[in-house]
Amino acid sequence: MDESDIRNLLEAVKRGRGTIDDTVKKLRRLPYEDLGFAKVDHHRGLRQGFAEVVFARGKTPKQVAEIVRAMLRAKASHNILITRADPKIFAAVKRLARAVKLQTTFHELSRTITVERSRKILGKGLVLVVTAGTSDIPAGEEALVTARAMGNRAEAVYDVGVAGIHRLLEHREKLSAARVIICVAGMEGALPSVVAGMVAAPVIAVPTSTGYGSSFGGLTALLAMLNSCASNVSVVNIDNGFGAGCVASVINRL
Repeated sequence: MDESDIRNLLEAVKRGRGTIDDTVKKLRRLPYEDLGFAKVDHHRGLRQGFAEVVFARGKTPKQVAEIVRAMLRAKASHNILITRADPKIFAAVKRLARAVKLQTTFHELSRTITVERSRKILGKGLVLVVTAGTSDIPAGEEALVTARAMGNRAEAVYDVGVAGIHRLLEHREKLSAARVIICVAGMEGALPSVVAGMVAAPVIAVPTSTGYGSSFGGLTALLAMLNSCASNVSVVNIDNGFGAGCVASVINRL
């Protein structure tokens, strides 16, 4: 439930289209609903501008479905986003969403699920996702899906790493037009520094676990990005496309 949902409830009471008792009943689940195995934070959309996101890894399909059922019961207007999901979880969520006629999509590359309840654009500019290599696309897609689900216009440019810098330079115009750039890279993690040196926008660097032995599962890229000589770079955790998409959304709404 977000601010617009609260306003709609109060407006309905004001105009006589809803009763105080009905409104109290709808608000009763705030700030959270206790399912026993999970406490669903219905208040998060009101506090932070977007609903709680479900991290599916470690949860059973039934548990994820019950969390989504609680979110659907709240009848809020925000999209529902589930990360680190699999086809079994998608099947369980899709059955619920189909019953209320909502579009549900499993984004295979990023292993995310979106339940679409709004196409409203809330961000003020373009969020651009840039990946160094094709192997970095899964983390890039997670960032892209997250940014779009949170109400941003988001696009992607893939496989433009420093091993062939001319591929990146072809997209100079789009890089300059972006309000926020998410830069995803494994190996030595050099791309965010290059991109950040070309633009005035904030660059959110996502190190990935892509690379050979001495990349240490993304640690080399993480440390390289933390030591970037470009001052407009900030860094999220290894393979954390979701975190990058979320921070980009916050920046893009300012």
